[in-house]
Amino acid sequence: MNKDSRIYIAGHRGLVGSALVRALSARGFTNIITRTRQEMDLTDQAAVKKFFAAERPEYVFLAAAKVGGINANNTYPADFIHENLIIQDNIIHQSFLTGVKRLLFLGSSCIYPRECPQPIREEYLLTGPLEPTNRPYAVAKIAGIETCWAMNRQHGTRYLAVMPTNLYGPGDNYDLENSHVLPALIRKFHQAKEEGRDRVVVWGSGTPRREFLHVDDLAGACIFLMTLPDDGYGRLISEDSPPLVNIGCGKDLTIRELVDLVRKTVGYEGETEWDKSKPDGTPRKLLDISLITSLGWKPQIPLPQGIATTYEDFRANISRYLG
Repeated sequence: MNKDSRIYIAGHRGLVGSALVRALSARGFTNIITRTRQEMDLTDQAAVKKFFAAERPEYVFLAAAKVGGINANNTYPADFIHENLIIQDNIIHQSFLTGVKRLLFLGSSCIYPRECPQPIREEYLLTGPLEPTNRPYAVAKIAGIETCWAMNRQHGTRYLAVMPTNLYGPGDNYDLENSHVLPALIRKFHQAKEEGRDRVVVWGSGTPRREFLHVDDLAGACIFLMTLPDDGYGRLISEDSPPLVNIGCGKDLTIRELVDLVRKTVGYEGETEWDKSKPDGTPRKLLDISLITSLGWKPQIPLPQGIATTYEDFRANISRYLG
């Protein structure tokens, strides 16, 4: 990508999309194309077709998606598979029709089997049953990877899929019913501290292990991949295997350890109660990131530092986050 290349970020107001806008702007890219949901409904095929025909982006970051935590995935499974399939198919197909040079599809580590060898390598995709609590979302994301691969094989496109680990950072969703674990913990402990409550209830047993990556590190990794020279990028989109790259930090911790870290960061001094009637989800999800690190990328933001700055952002923008 050149500094004046026409770059479309689908989902620019979300956690990942907003980080991509920040990162591209900071690196001097000047021709970033965005549309709000009110300006263009990504589930509307005609609207997406009209947009691509008019704007002709050269590069596409497909970060738009319907996302949520365990509760949201369990409550709205039909919405998760339906909306994600339509959004990604509309964008990928119109990218092909209008000659987009490179497309980066953002997936999720939940695409991998529930009982997966650790750390999880890219080739473990479709080698076992998925985690039931987010199966519809995972199937939609797997379909996105397959679509990119099929397009590359049949039409010679240069579409790449990246699978981030659990993300956090500025612009996250703090809704207690639909958010992921880390932002939910930040909100719970903050409100308990502000209200003087003596205990906080946390879902599950605390034993599952999770890996967390600051969203600014993810944005840096995505731009790193999209700006690789043609030969390096070409090796990632071989016809022999899905065009798939894991992005994580290479380290995980238990949810119980995460809870202690968030509690200390917030400064909450009460007790933690574990509600074991709630689901734990996958026992462990640690990504093998040797592929992307072998290309020269590595994460920059340690988890304690990232949680601290994320909490500062939450406090500074609490009225926006909590409505």
